[in-house]
Amino acid sequence: MLKLRHAIVALILSIAPLLSFAQVSVGIGLPNVSIGINIPVYPQLVRIPDYPVYYAPHVVANYFFYDGMYWVFQDDDWYVSAWFNGPWSPVARVDLPAFILRIPVRYYHHPPVYFRGWQPDRPPRWGEHWGHDWERRRIDWDRWDRHNVPPPAPRPSYQRRYSGERYPHQIERQYELNRERYHYQPRDPVVRKQYQQPGRGHGRGRDRD
Repeated sequence: MLKLRHAIVALILSIAPLLSFAQVSVGIGLPNVSIGINIPVYPQLVRIPDYPVYYAPHVVANYFFYDGMYWVFQDDDWYVSAWFNGPWSPVARVDLPAFILRIPVRYYHHPPVYFRGWQPDRPPRWGEHWGHDWERRRIDWDRWDRHNVPPPAPRPSYQRRYSGERYPHQIERQYELNRERYHYQPRDPVVRKQYQQPGRGHGRGRDRD
């Protein structure tokens, strides 16, 4: 019996590295992730005054709509989707659209602790939080002509017909429906890049640079 136990232990130790590798490799490079947000029906979207961005007043999350795409800020990372309930693709911090970065603090319904004390009518202090390297790569993100703000994208309200069990979870089907029923094309070059890569995002996973 003792020899059998030793053999079992030796077998476990021998395959442990393989198990560890499998657990790590499965999650690497996946373009779409579950972020724990479940929105069973199409949310009400209200425009932020003087911004081309909408927020969802009845969604308990940092949830926005900009330039034809949905954006969520959670656990210090941003995610994007073409449909209101995902699946979501992570977006690298250096690749975020400027107007997403400029959303005033007051419209974050689930703000992180470090937002405390920041002016509610001003954008979050991303450079202060994410560091000088990020700020160097995103110079002037918080400077723009407030009298020359682009118009907001139309809301894809047709998606309310696909609530609950009718929701299309397949990425290909989502983009097919968008092409058929939502004829808006993103204007922001960063958003356009996301939109043209269905199910892929930037392919950088949780890049924190």
